[in-house]
Parts: sequence; C-alpha cells; structure tokens
Amino acid sequence: MTYQETLDWMFAQLPMYQLKGKSAFNGKLDNILKLANHLNHPEKKFKTIHVAGTNGKGSSSHMLASVLQEAGYKVGLYTSPHLKDFRERIKINGAHVGEEYVINFIDKNREFLTLNKLSFFEMTVGMAFDFFAMEQVDIAIIEVGLGGRLDSTNIIIPEVSLITNIGLDHMDMLGTTLPEIASEKAGVIKPNIPVVISEYQQEVAEVFLRAAQERNAVIVFAAHESLPDYKTSLLGNYQKMNVKGVLATLKQLKGYHVTEEHIIAGLLKVVENTGLMGRWQILGEEPLTVCDTAHNGEGLSVVIQQIHQQKFKTLHLVLGFVKEKNLEAILPLFPKEATYYFCAPQIERKLDENILKERAGAYGLFGDVYKSVVEAFEAAKNGAKSSDFIFVGGSNFVVAEVV
Repeated sequence: MTYQETLDWMFAQLPMYQLKGKSAFNGKLDNILKLANHLNHPEKKFKTIHVAGTNGKGSSSHMLASVLQEAGYKVGLYTSPHLKDFRERIKINGAHVGEEYVINFIDKNREFLTLNKLSFFEMTVGMAFDFFAMEQVDIAIIEVGLGGRLDSTNIIIPEVSLITNIGLDHMDMLGTTLPEIASEKAGVIKPNIPVVISEYQQEVAEVFLRAAQERNAVIVFAAHESLPDYKTSLLGNYQKMNVKGVLATLKQLKGYHVTEEHIIAGLLKVVENTGLMGRWQILGEEPLTVCDTAHNGEGLSVVIQQIHQQKFKTLHLVLGFVKEKNLEAILPLFPKEATYYFCAPQIERKLDENILKERAGAYGLFGDVYKSVVEAFEAAKNGAKSSDFIFVGGSNFVVAEVV
C-alpha cells in the first residue's frame, strides 16, 4: 500500500475517537496489552514521562520534549490528535516518523491488527512505542489520549507522571463531576513513581493525594512549589501554569542532566524544536488573527480572558464545535459584542453550523452561517479592518483547517 492507502486503511478500522466520538472509546487495556506482547513489549525498552490532564497536556508535553532536546537527549514525543498530518503524533527530536515506517509497520502487523480488531488509537500507540524502541530514544514524552486509567498509553511505567489539571470534558466517558474525572486521570499514578500536579484545584486535590498515598508515590503540587518564573515562546497566559508543572516534573526526573540553561532555551524554542501548532498561534497581523485549540469550558474561559486583553475595534469570531460539547457551559463565556462566523469542521462528529447559530442566538451571540471553516475564515478576513481582531477556534478540527 502507499502511505495514503495505509492511512485510509487505519482510519477505516474500528471507529476512531477523533472522528466518531464515544462509540470509538474502548475503555479496556486488553487490546493494547495484546499488541504490546505481539511487538515484544517495546514500551519496556525506553524511559518515559507520562502526561495527562484536561487542558495543557499537549503544551506541557512539547515543553518537556524541547527542554530535554536542548539538554542533548534523543527525545520521542507521542501526542494526539494531529492537526494536519498523521505523523505529527509520533516524533523524535521534532522530526515526524517517516512515511515508510508507517507503511511497513501496518504491512507487517496487518493480519494481527485485523484479527484482534485493534482501534485506530491502539495501533497508533503500538506504532509509536515500536518506533521509539527501534530508534533507542533516551526518553519519550507520552501524552494520554483520553482520561488515564484505561487509556492505551497507560501500559508504561514512567520515570515521572504529570497531570496538568482537571476540567469538565468528555463527561460521557469519564464522569460528570470533577472528582470522578480526576479519579480516571489519577489512573496514570504508578506505585513508587513520583507524580506532579500542575494546577492546585481544591475539589480534586484529595483524589490525587489519596491515589498517591495508596500507591506510595511522591506527589508534588507545582502551584505550591517555589519555582523560577521562566518565559516560554508559547503564547497564551495559560502557559504560566503549564511551565510550573514542567519545571516540577524536571525536578523529579532522576538520571538526566538538565541545567537552567537547557530549561531557558527549551522553553523559548518549543515550536522550533517540536513543531507544536495551534496554541494561541498568530496567523496574521493587521488585523491580528489568532487560533487556539481550546475546546472546553475551562480552556476557552482562559483564552477568552486573553482575547479581552487585546486592543481592537471590532472582534470577529470564527467558531465551530463537535456535537458532544456542553454548549450551555461554553456559549455564555463568549462576548456578545462581536461578529460571529458560525461553521462546522469537516468530520462526522461536527455540530451542524445552523444548530450552532440557533443555540448561540439564545445567548445573544449573532452572526452568519458558512458552509465550511475556510469560507467562514475568508469572510472574517474580508469583513475585518486592520484595527480589528480575528479569533478562530472552538475545536481542534476547526483550527486544523486554518493552520
């Protein structure tokens, strides 16, 4: 198969959460354990840092990778979802896994993958672990896909676990309260392995303390630590909290030589070193145009605060969501004094743009409907003056169509 045929085959396997939503969520580790065994347990052949959390886990993973790269290590990075290219999910020192490797991995294991009905996410995790083992990385940063306890990545025994924060997202699968969701994320805490919590949230702190105590794991709340205030090239006020979690994680990481110089350089060169996209990413000037992948109440509230801190005459918002989002919690966060461009990303899980317009109208948010994200974005650019501000967001998939 060609590279594109290989990807088409992978996407066509058991539902992929990115496109299908809840129906793709397996909620068991049996399949990934079978695959790991079939591949001769690659996950045991390299060291890892495991990163979970509702918001900030992607940025934190990329920061950790960047710092460790600056320290001279060969660093694997596994994240999801991808924005433009499937290979963004699997990188070493910022370079994507090769197309040839993807083709060969699927070709060699296709019979096993089909027979055992592995999901898209499970086979991708197996592929990443196999690649990192083959390439003999010094360490790999592994970002959780969804939740923690039953996530396919949760077969590793890391050097340190990092949980960024807890918010109300994926409630159809992880629980309807913050403590329930925290309990799922706390599943990444392993016996005798230190865990860092980036943000201190009183309503879930006890969940983490209890889990750490049961597993005899050292627990560090980064917000309570006295840590230097380093700058990062990643824009967005919310990155300050992520930086604290990253610094506390590096402090817990033993056996790696990381100096202050490496930390400063790594935090300032995150995009350069890792290729991260979609975090308060500036797409243009005059008018200032920004996109951000924040897609739940907690993430969007921070991004909207930051929008309010900008100077502009008129605000233009290009918005689209997936259908399982809790719009009652999200739409009231958005400002009424703005022009809205309602659209839908090109995926099965999309929330229809006409429904979005109708629901938004109930909260005093008004604008026109567009058949595609690109059309909505073009309309915003054509309608905005140089002193205005354009924001594109609401979903990873909306951002993916403009970056």
